[in-house]
Amino acid sequence: MQEAGAERMPWGTLVPIAAAYAACYELTHYLSYSHWILPAGLRLACLLLLPYRMWPAIVVGEALPVFENAMMCVRQLGWAWAGISAIPFVLLCIPVVRWIRNRMPLYLADGQINMGMILLATLACALITALRTDTAVFAALMHGKGGMATWHAEGLVDLQAYILGSYLGALTLTPTLLALHERFSGPCSWKSFWRSRLTHDVALGVIPFLTTIVVMAPSGSITPADVQQLHLYRLAVLIPVLVLTMRHGWRGAALAGMLSSIALATTSAVLMDPAMIRAQAVLALTISGSLLAGVSMPHVVTLRPAFARKSRGD
Repeated sequence: MQEAGAERMPWGTLVPIAAAYAACYELTHYLSYSHWILPAGLRLACLLLLPYRMWPAIVVGEALPVFENAMMCVRQLGWAWAGISAIPFVLLCIPVVRWIRNRMPLYLADGQINMGMILLATLACALITALRTDTAVFAALMHGKGGMATWHAEGLVDLQAYILGSYLGALTLTPTLLALHERFSGPCSWKSFWRSRLTHDVALGVIPFLTTIVVMAPSGSITPADVQQLHLYRLAVLIPVLVLTMRHGWRGAALAGMLSSIALATTSAVLMDPAMIRAQAVLALTISGSLLAGVSMPHVVTLRPAFARKSRGD
């Protein structure tokens, strides 16, 4: 394992990884908003799955888009904001994730995934991401007039939204990416994947159900009469998470959680909507509990990836 950790990746390998990560980062960033931050899930999944020697490629891949964004907005928001915003989130998360990985394995001795470790890393990275984001917002507010007053009024609320956004964003992508990696790291074909019970349940049950919710949920200008109805539709997205957890364990919770999170996000029409944030908090707690419960279910099959059966290759 030490020899594997000492190996260095050639530039011919690191550059494509950095480019692919940058492209995925830009895509997830484009689809995100303040209380649903998808890059957090992409970032955490890469830090959990990739060996340490590949982490420099992730740092470079994230540094390029965040630096570009910082330079584009420096005139409007100031140099202090630009300096903070140019720091890649992954660079701040790496020490914590490495500390967790060194002390808590991704897979336990029996081959089962260590969901407690994943959720701990998710929460830790969410806190780091939120603090970094809120610090940049503070710098931007100080650059404008009346910044301190605005900060006192909104700073704590924004921080809570950023923590939730990073945590739910990570829950949206990270468990699903881990489940897919686990599925395809061993002997598996696309034919068997499409014929699996989980795929059938998602395609024939979860997706039609959530699509119906998205179509029927009130949108646009919502009247007071629509508020209660919208609240019920948002609570309904919890159903697939609970059902697939009972049928397929943590993998079902991961896939249903991702789709339910996406469906819930489509019902948002106003940023920092308190009702939406509450619904997202309930969904985040439900996904977290389902992932933990799903691991210990007796019908869950252990599919420990080949890379975990060998040395960690860090």
